[in-house]
Amino acid sequence: MGSLYYGDAHTPIQIDDRALAHLKVVIATKLRRNESFTLSWRHPEGGAPGRSTLWLHPSIPLRFVFQDAAPPELSRRWIEELAHSASSSGGITLVEEHLEPAVSV
Repeated sequence: MGSLYYGDAHTPIQIDDRALAHLKVVIATKLRRNESFTLSWRHPEGGAPGRSTLWLHPSIPLRFVFQDAAPPELSRRWIEELAHSASSSGGITLVEEHLEPAVSV
């Protein structure tokens, strides 16, 4: 489980390492362009019900911490889906990865 630290918050936002790696690509691209946007996600099962939204701005410190030292292989499709939502008026919505079915040979 990875952690996202935003601003001066001492409590991180817990996000699955794989999802966090994909978010990092999209968020870094938006912030590099000096764009502000929101990031929304549903709270994980077992925790408080509901959802949260952050306003991300290039001037506010942001830190990604991954539990696994090795970076995962990234899914172009998932990055494109997240990037598409990032460009919408609703901002990035963390959606589940759509896995491609395995092809048997």
